[in-house]
Amino acid sequence: MTNTLFWNVDTQYDFMRDDENFRGALAIAGAREIEGNLEQLTRLAAARGIKVVNTKDYHTLVSREISTNPDFKTTFPAHCLRGTPGAAYVPATNPEDPYVIDWQDPGVDPEIVQQHRNIVLCKDEFDAFHPTGAPHTSKVLNLLQPDRAIVYGVATNVCVDYAVMGLLQRGVTTIVPTDAIKELPNLPLEEVFLKWKKAGAILTTTKEIGEYLI
Repeated sequence: MTNTLFWNVDTQYDFMRDDENFRGALAIAGAREIEGNLEQLTRLAAARGIKVVNTKDYHTLVSREISTNPDFKTTFPAHCLRGTPGAAYVPATNPEDPYVIDWQDPGVDPEIVQQHRNIVLCKDEFDAFHPTGAPHTSKVLNLLQPDRAIVYGVATNVCVDYAVMGLLQRGVTTIVPTDAIKELPNLPLEEVFLKWKKAGAILTTTKEIGEYLI
């Protein structure tokens, strides 16, 4: 049987919400619109007993991508700061009983990785595979040994892009439901999709994900 992993990218309040209840520090326009599909994917993983790696921006004010004069390409205003409500996951993807691994932790417990269906990887970089900002991701991936990953979340042309390419580069078949991701408007989207497809990614929809789990 193929070993499938779900990969939830940074679906946190600071990115996902901008309404009267919560003003996200770096809210992505239209992100709220994909929450229904995100919830479907979360429920599907739970129903099938599929492990989920949940990446999580978890910054300090001295993090490299945080700036008071951001260019909105490589630097951004303060967001997803440690211990703030904006760093929490929205209800649609909030991991149940996760093993939380901080990027500052000295290591990973292999037994606990295997025991938990949800893994949370806190990171201090766009790239979930960055050697210092997210040093434990490759170890977790090696422990889980997935054949394929279903990737969703935000933002399409930043952290989702790094996740998709990082998984493909490590030999994992990568499937992206494009109605469960959302992009930053000031960065090219079609170029990202073309790059993914050339690298071997499969683009599909949330409704069709079940077909890949047979």
